[in-house]
Amino acid sequence: MAFIDSHCHLDFAEFDASRTQLIAQCQQHSIDKLIVPGITLAQSHALIAFAAKYKGVHIAAGLHPYFLAEYQPSHLAALTEFAEQHQPQLVAIGECGIDRSIDNLALQTQIFEHHIELANQLALPLIVHHRQSHDLIAQSFKRCKPKFGGVIHAFSGSMQQAQYYIKQGFKLGVGGVITYERAQKTRSVVAALAAEHLVLETDAPSMPLAGFQGQINTPLQLPLVFEQLCQLKQITAPYKADFKKQLYESCSALFRI
Repeated sequence: MAFIDSHCHLDFAEFDASRTQLIAQCQQHSIDKLIVPGITLAQSHALIAFAAKYKGVHIAAGLHPYFLAEYQPSHLAALTEFAEQHQPQLVAIGECGIDRSIDNLALQTQIFEHHIELANQLALPLIVHHRQSHDLIAQSFKRCKPKFGGVIHAFSGSMQQAQYYIKQGFKLGVGGVITYERAQKTRSVVAALAAEHLVLETDAPSMPLAGFQGQINTPLQLPLVFEQLCQLKQITAPYKADFKKQLYESCSALFRI
């Protein structure tokens, strides 16, 4: 059984010199599916050709709050038109969300709720970014309930927050954060959750694992995330294959890939 990296930005410039080789290495190491989120309108458009070029790449379309400076009011209608036109090529809507480190929370909320409505319209899951904003995301979910679940990318929160998202139909993205001893809250929550509620991710080129700080992160680190997760959950060698299969099927079922 292989791995799925449920969140990696392989189209970023950090991979321009190594992308073809890297994706080939992923296939060789049984990391056979790679989900690349949308972050801006232009980049979401470009992902159509990107996915067609590289084996195992699946894509989403979205407007990430980090790029709010590029946002124009016409982008929501344009995103909807694009997603409707290319629905068969999309496995999700996002990366979208709310980030308290960025100004204009009201606009972020408006854009996020548009993504929820669009995902509902197209029967697609969401890829949700958060930063100090679980309460704001919950408020948006109350106003505009997601119907097809999704992933809470790079989940870091309490067990109560994890259970809330699970009840909303979401899975929790587990990546390099769990390799850091200081992330005790996240590690303990993830350790207590069943495989069906988790998906593996790297967020490459960001979020390097402990011991790899300062290096470009890649999907090739996904097996190390898996091993750390097994350690946290005290899953021993005889049971790792079944656990790996459960994680793969959890992700595959969510994104229908």
